[in-house]
Amino acid sequence: MTAPEQPSKEDKDELEALDALEKEASEFNKDAEIDRILKAFKLDAYAVLNLQPGIPDAQIKLQYRKLSLLIHPDKTANPSAPDAFDRLKKAQTELMDPKQRTHLDECISDARMLLMRERKLTVDSPEVKEPDSEFLAAWRKKTVEVLVDAEARRRKQMKAQMQEEGREQRRVDEEVEQRKRRREHEVAWEDSREGRIGSWRDFKKGKGGGVGGKEGVGEGKQKKKKMKVLG
Repeated sequence: MTAPEQPSKEDKDELEALDALEKEASEFNKDAEIDRILKAFKLDAYAVLNLQPGIPDAQIKLQYRKLSLLIHPDKTANPSAPDAFDRLKKAQTELMDPKQRTHLDECISDARMLLMRERKLTVDSPEVKEPDSEFLAAWRKKTVEVLVDAEARRRKQMKAQMQEEGREQRRVDEEVEQRKRRREHEVAWEDSREGRIGSWRDFKKGKGGGVGGKEGVGEGKQKKKKMKVLG
């Protein structure tokens, strides 16, 4: 049995060159995907994950797993990888949440209807039934506008809610402070009770002595009158 033929130096050099090219291509793909994710409109989770609306949850999970493995910060030296990875995770979380996904789907549908209205199209129009790249690009642009408007309204509502909650909290705090002051006043009034009773007793005592003194003076005058000698 003959020993396997050892590769020549030229073959080794060629293999090393192919490995280097594969690594370079892999890094290029990673950098390109990271750049695409960061440039995607972050309010559109479909765009971040490079998916179309209406796909099943299983496809969302599969796409997320594939892209997350490709751009994972531990597998690339690209400094933007952590940011791209976080956006990817956030997009997957939003699409897996029924409420958030429904909101996004409604915004995309509204954008389509607005675009149709602007172009005076119907659901039976050829541009709508079989949209070309120009219509799809215009749809994506309109979707961005709708999402931005929806986000602005959400933030405005949140701000108003926070202001209302702040006013309510201040009202509660004021009521608590008023009750605290009433309790302190009641405690202080009760603590001074003995002093008030003592002062009242002293006052009554002093008032009684004054009346007695006046009566004594009157009796002295009457006695002097009786001792007067008549001529």
